[in-house]
Amino acid sequence: MDTLSNDQLFDPFLDTEPIFKDREVLRPSYTPEELPHRDEQIDQLASVLVAAVRGETPSNVFIYGKTGTGKTASTKYVGEELVDAGQDRDVPINFIYVNCEVVDTQYRALTHITNHLVNDWDERVPFTGWPTDEVYAKLRERLEASEGVTIIVLDEVDNLVFKDGDGLLYNLCRVNEDMEEAKVSLIGISNDLRFTDFLDPRVRSSLGEEEIVFPPYNADQLRDILQQRADIGFHDAKLDDDVIPLCAAFAAQEHGDARRALDLLRVAGELTEREDSERTTQDHVRKAQNKIELDRITEVVRTLPMQSKVLLLAILLGEENNSSETDRQALITGEVYDIYEELCQAADIDVLTQRRITDLISELDMLGLINAQVKSKGRYGRTKEIQMSVPLDGTKSVLREDPTIDEIADYNPNRQARLI
Repeated sequence: MDTLSNDQLFDPFLDTEPIFKDREVLRPSYTPEELPHRDEQIDQLASVLVAAVRGETPSNVFIYGKTGTGKTASTKYVGEELVDAGQDRDVPINFIYVNCEVVDTQYRALTHITNHLVNDWDERVPFTGWPTDEVYAKLRERLEASEGVTIIVLDEVDNLVFKDGDGLLYNLCRVNEDMEEAKVSLIGISNDLRFTDFLDPRVRSSLGEEEIVFPPYNADQLRDILQQRADIGFHDAKLDDDVIPLCAAFAAQEHGDARRALDLLRVAGELTEREDSERTTQDHVRKAQNKIELDRITEVVRTLPMQSKVLLLAILLGEENNSSETDRQALITGEVYDIYEELCQAADIDVLTQRRITDLISELDMLGLINAQVKSKGRYGRTKEIQMSVPLDGTKSVLREDPTIDEIADYNPNRQARLI
């Protein structure tokens, strides 16, 4: 059979009437000209950062809130307005955004910030090879040369600190002491309200000058956000009236996550295009919900370390084994450890201690793959009751992609319950 040319291959898709006017506005990375229902938080942040427009050093700010509550979008919005205000008043202001999920070590973060201030490519700091002290010295040099106010945003900063320690925060907190002309202020963004409890007291006292909390959106607020984006992103008359309320309702159940709502609306539109349908309907939203959840599970499970995969398989097999027992609702920790131990022996993998497995169970719970609740057993102490919170068949299929797991995926465990 002849291979189709590129034009012929894509013709059927290009001939269909598009659903989207601008797909990008439906992505969380897009910053709109107006941010609904975040006026209070934007005004709070602006009231702190206005000092930069006067050429003064703003207080450091820590911003808290669950995923999808507008923390990043609001901070970028205020940052753009701040730089414009500085230009209008001839005050040099640098606004540097660092995503600490990507730039996740002190060296990388210092390099990223320094290179943002460098105009000549030859003066850029390499991504590896320099001592950290030398990069820090280069950063101070570039900050001094800018002679202005620099706002450094560390988004998901808890991710960097838990991985690489609080050395970056310590260095950036004291950088003002080492300079005469330039001024630096930090904005930390975190999903973890207790994050600063784990910092060195010296760092915590320097950082905690101002705090802003972003509450979750409710369903009505999410509808407003989606309608704003839909008006820009979709062609007219391409959405059924109940699509946006349904997306908002689903996302409101997920702790008011606007990212989730936007993803649902965008994926529903993409599914509409693929099916060559004229309008996006409730059915497309429900299909999008299933697809996003499956994609999330697939990515999380696929990237688990080997020991966590074996443990997840142990829980999955234990639940399959329990499926016919109507008087049992969940596995207990001891049962899970027994199955895990058998699987490790079958796969010739080192067996971790019971304490370490308890920690891994907590990690799987945080990822949303299982539900683990502590239960008291009276004089026998406490244990955790554990259940899978994701579909068994789909999860097992993803686990089977790992050859080691595939060899033991059909193992029939001989469980003996034990409390730990």
